[in-house]
Amino acid sequence: MTVALPLAVANPNKEKTDALLKRIPTGLLIGDGFCDGSEEPFAVIDPANGEVLTTVANANAIDLDKALTISQAAQPEWAKTAPRQRAEVLRKAFELMVSRADDIALVMSLENGKTIVDAKAETLYAAEFFRWFGEEAVRIDGAFRTAPSGLNKILTLRQPVGIAFLITPWNFPAAMFTRKVGPAIAAGAAAILKPAGETPLTALLIGEILLEAGLPAGICSILPTDKSAQLTTAALADRRIRKLSFTGSTQIGKLLLHQAADRVLNSSMELGGNAPFIILDDADIDLAVEGAMLAKMRNGGQACTAANRFFVQDKVHDIFVQKLSERMNALKPGHGSDEATTLAPLVNRKAVKSIAQMVQEAIQIGAKQFAGGPINDGPGSFFPATVLGDVPPNAQVVQDEIFGPVAAVVRVQDEFEALKWANQSEYGLAGYVYTKDTARGLRVSQDLEVGMIGLNRGLVSDPAAPFGGVKQSGIGREGGYEGIDEYLEVKYIATSDF
Repeated sequence: MTVALPLAVANPNKEKTDALLKRIPTGLLIGDGFCDGSEEPFAVIDPANGEVLTTVANANAIDLDKALTISQAAQPEWAKTAPRQRAEVLRKAFELMVSRADDIALVMSLENGKTIVDAKAETLYAAEFFRWFGEEAVRIDGAFRTAPSGLNKILTLRQPVGIAFLITPWNFPAAMFTRKVGPAIAAGAAAILKPAGETPLTALLIGEILLEAGLPAGICSILPTDKSAQLTTAALADRRIRKLSFTGSTQIGKLLLHQAADRVLNSSMELGGNAPFIILDDADIDLAVEGAMLAKMRNGGQACTAANRFFVQDKVHDIFVQKLSERMNALKPGHGSDEATTLAPLVNRKAVKSIAQMVQEAIQIGAKQFAGGPINDGPGSFFPATVLGDVPPNAQVVQDEIFGPVAAVVRVQDEFEALKWANQSEYGLAGYVYTKDTARGLRVSQDLEVGMIGLNRGLVSDPAAPFGGVKQSGIGREGGYEGIDEYLEVKYIATSDF
């Protein structure tokens, strides 16, 4: 079955969205308000039709210096602010985000393209990081113990790292904002955030909410720009920046680590993924298909945790491919803000062309296509939900991150072959294992070289759980008890015995 893709989709809620867009801040957030940038404003595009939604202020190094000057003045006082007071700001921000979830979700759907259902789910998930880290703010601890020699006492404190420069991606513009800014605020650190150029509106709207929640001027600055490399280079060279946190591609992450090395800058990296989805021959196939739809198609496959490579035992390969294809073919393409849409556009036309090349290469070397169809020439950035079976393990769709609605299914003989192929990847962010045998599932999970695993679950992300990977998928953890540690430094004080 081939699903016809639209060239472009008109916004079915244009009157409502136009009114909302007029209320959304479009300036740089510096200090206690929004202002113009030093560069010419740049356009924010609706990926469903290529239309301009609005323009936003454009920051450069001059604006960064202004933000840093204000943050540097505000940081010491915020670091001394009572933890409960910092917690109350985050709690209020959580409540405001929940109360305005519909507006945030709609803005996100417009600039990102994702379905309104996905956008609403992300908004509520994102708000939880403010609540979670508000609770963690009052639990920042230290230690007091006697040295083994008995001659002195060891006192340790955990203090805010200083001003953090945060870089967030376009695929989860709300959740990546709160997952970084939340712990920074809770720890007593100031944050300067550079949102992705494709999705600055969501960040600006949440920034407005933080001000309303009582966050002091200069503790969170937001600098949209279409000159990301220049702004980031200026930030990493500035001695006032004490922390870098980046979510994005491994390629860009490596470049940033090279730059950060010049100043030995404290760095956290949440990078690319190539998540294996292992289905063993004793798995509940219907449950595996449900999990696959969630792990593969959340945000249209544009997630670093998205199931990318499906390693399915020979006995159940064909039935899994058949059932997954039926579900993928039933998805309805359309504008993200339309509640009937279940297959939204990708973020831009560049992504469409890149994924199309990967699919074509797989077919040319032996993969069989069971769902999907031809792409179109836009201007909407639509790509068909695609299932490929019997994919050779050396195909590009197996080796590289797809970042789109394509499921590449590899036939394997047993769990050991599945693990062999899964662990050959340079990435190690997330993985998924399906089996009715819990002991077998735990054994495979233990041997799978990733930072997070969904065992008979298609969703691993949770504000209360540590998010992060191994190998070239990143450094450090976000969320969970561990997330606030990225914004704290340990200070040791040796005291005399008494």
